[in-house]
Amino acid sequence: MSNKILVIGATGTVGKHVVDGLLAKGEAVKAASRSGKPVAGAEGVAFDYAKPETFGPAFEGVDRAYVLLASGHVDAKGLLLPVIEAAAARKVKVVFQSVLGVDADDSIPYRQVEIALEKSGTPYVILRPNWFSDNFHTFWKPGIDHGQIALPAADGKSSFVDARDIAASAVAALTSSAFDGKAFNLTGPEALSYTQAAAILSQAIGKPVAYNAITDEAFIGILTGAGVPADYASFLASIFYPVRQGWTAVVTGDVETLTGKTPRSLKTYAADYAAALKA
Repeated sequence: MSNKILVIGATGTVGKHVVDGLLAKGEAVKAASRSGKPVAGAEGVAFDYAKPETFGPAFEGVDRAYVLLASGHVDAKGLLLPVIEAAAARKVKVVFQSVLGVDADDSIPYRQVEIALEKSGTPYVILRPNWFSDNFHTFWKPGIDHGQIALPAADGKSSFVDARDIAASAVAALTSSAFDGKAFNLTGPEALSYTQAAAILSQAIGKPVAYNAITDEAFIGILTGAGVPADYASFLASIFYPVRQGWTAVVTGDVETLTGKTPRSLKTYAADYAAALKA
């Protein structure tokens, strides 16, 4: 019987919460990761975007899937289209984690993946989260350790969204047909500049954290100096352009539409993750 839910990136920032949320609802979950190791309460299965031979075993016995591109990858179209095709061929419903704002231009690779999914004939829901609150205790953590977050965001604002709210939205979409055929823009409850975000983080961890607006070039230099591949560093710099343009300041009610709950604020995130931010 095909009633399992495949979660790609099951050990990642959003995926681990999706697995937990589905298990709490009594769903049977296949947790896909490169290692294929079982995650507490879920069956483990090996999955690699670059190895199509892993797709068949991953989708076996599955009728719904949470599909995303794990961080560190640049070629969204090249890596995700074959996954969408494999899901559609098996009539597996896809809840796809895209990116806020990609619907502004059909030439954007993530938007092209969305279009392929929309035309695939398989049931789907598209989730477009804004910048993750969780980036502060992961990607930007070294800056917090040094008391300064240096990013090419200028004074642009973002409605940071908690990965737990993205996951809760995904669980809702995976366990109901009410949202099928729709796209949702997931944001937090308010738009904040990085200066405002730094002040909130500073209060949560009890030590000064400042924000330093830097150029794309300086940002790329910091990343490559830390061992980040040049192409991924350039990609990360490029996605701050929408922040500087004010496009990521939008606030929507879509998390509440999906989950029935208001999204967590950055202040709530910082309080909940104070230990990780201080570590």
